[in-house]
Amino acid sequence: MGSLPHVVEDCLGFLQLFSDGSIFRSNDIEFKISAVQDHSVTFNDYLFHKRFNLSLRFYKPQSVTLNTNKLPIVIFLHGGGFCFGSRTWPHIHNCCTRLASGLQAVVLSPDYRLAPEHRLPSAVDDAVEAVRWLQRQGLRLKEDENGGDSWLGSDVDFDRVFVVGDSSGGNIAHHLAVRLGSGSSEMDPVRVRGYVLFAPFFGGEVRTKSEEGPPEHMLNLELLDRFWRLSMPLGESRDHPLANPFGARSPNLEEVKLGPILVIVGGNELLKDRAQDYARRLKEQGKDIEYLEFEGCEHGFFTHDSYSSQLAEEVIQILKRFMLQTST
Repeated sequence: MGSLPHVVEDCLGFLQLFSDGSIFRSNDIEFKISAVQDHSVTFNDYLFHKRFNLSLRFYKPQSVTLNTNKLPIVIFLHGGGFCFGSRTWPHIHNCCTRLASGLQAVVLSPDYRLAPEHRLPSAVDDAVEAVRWLQRQGLRLKEDENGGDSWLGSDVDFDRVFVVGDSSGGNIAHHLAVRLGSGSSEMDPVRVRGYVLFAPFFGGEVRTKSEEGPPEHMLNLELLDRFWRLSMPLGESRDHPLANPFGARSPNLEEVKLGPILVIVGGNELLKDRAQDYARRLKEQGKDIEYLEFEGCEHGFFTHDSYSSQLAEEVIQILKRFMLQTST
């Protein structure tokens, strides 16, 4: 008589992988914060990937600052170690609302398939599909001003799109930058002007100093490793190209034309050294990349506190400058 399946991976009790390959996922999560009621921003949900039943949330400022320009578009890719997260989670919703109001931009927040039910590159493929959905809206409006969704309207600027990714979302943003390149017409009329990576979730077999340092309040090395084991293609290591942009099998980024990139990281993050090394290497290759470090901050400092700290307002101003610089 065979033994009963036992837990081989346990993520905080909310996600468990069993020895027979079965998975338990709990949606009964008690969040410490609630969704902010910001009446200056409205939002709608759209199904963008029918095959996998994936939706995105589209945020739009109610009253636009007086100017003659159309609203830029921000695509926000949430974090969660590729294993957790949804556009509906309070801190993700609040972050997108804050981005919409603070940047005077429309914000598109897509869900993507989660691991280990759907291992990488599923999340990256879904992010590409979200950009294609946006492209379809732009093409319909281009052909006929009444052809697209009336709520999206003709006041949206498909020529000024920015991708913002947090943690695993930052990893996805990097792979989008590589796939789409700079100046590519593949997604016309959508033109991605720049990428913002908040503490991108990169990995590698060789430990960095910050990874071996003291754990963060909500993140430790054991959990980081577990996320990789659950999200990587079976049998692959943390040096796989999806985890390590500079691994032995990763594409030579020197040959890839990338759009402008801004990397933002907290000084106390386990992922700090990898983000810093990423920016340094791309800078040495002549890429348009900037690295900013916020002293004393831990992982998710902007996403989790987008409405409750002066630091969040500072980040908004930095994003504004980046968007302005890369729009010309």
